[in-house]
Amino acid sequence: MKKAVFNTIVQLNARPVVARSLKKFAMSRWSCPLIKPFIRTYDIPFEEALLPLPAFHSLHDFFVRELKAEARPVAVEDDAFVSPCDAVLSVVPDLTPESRFVVKGQHYTVAELIGSKQQADTYANGVALIFYLSPKDYHRVHTPVSGEIETSYTLGKESVPVNTYGLTHFKRPLTRNYRRVTRIRSGKQTFEHVMVGALNVNTIVETHKTSSLEQGEEFGYFSFGSTVILICPADALALKQNVEGFVRMGQSLGQWNGSE
Repeated sequence: MKKAVFNTIVQLNARPVVARSLKKFAMSRWSCPLIKPFIRTYDIPFEEALLPLPAFHSLHDFFVRELKAEARPVAVEDDAFVSPCDAVLSVVPDLTPESRFVVKGQHYTVAELIGSKQQADTYANGVALIFYLSPKDYHRVHTPVSGEIETSYTLGKESVPVNTYGLTHFKRPLTRNYRRVTRIRSGKQTFEHVMVGALNVNTIVETHKTSSLEQGEEFGYFSFGSTVILICPADALALKQNVEGFVRMGQSLGQWNGSE
């Protein structure tokens, strides 16, 4: 029961008017008494948080908490491509020549996801990495490999749930929801870094300061639960075996082969 209530608050799984009210409540001091029950309900390791409990003035403050650097060490292997966030990772290998992929039985195209047929063609036969964040996860998103931002823009107006129900029953939410699409060049290759917004509100906040990004650097955060998608070109990323499942930010997912 408690998880159902917290899921409704932090994923904003309600009608627009209700979702806006929940957002306002979660960002107010009146939500502070819910922080400790939230920690207990999801068994969150609070000792990882950078700030002490009294420093959080709302449930939202805690939801977007920063962590101590040692809680999420970034892989040091040469050319490591690391997880940008804490999430459950699903890999879609071998994108079709039209750059199509399937999630929960629904067909998507990279062109629709990033809003460019021409750019999508460069990802034919590539790979899609889809990171599903849950309420208990650390909700700040980082950079998987060092690089330079080439373009960054927003697409989409809808915001339906991106949980299992939403991905199954709503029409292609990953390519219709509000999202931030950022193209990053690392060496000779580019990849798409897409943050997909949550239900009914703009929940994506960018925190990086420059167009130059270092591996593991914070890129931004989700105010409420959502999804990250990385689209990589063919032969640019050599994934490790059995990489799917729960991953942590900074964990090596494979080797980036785009370096000069």
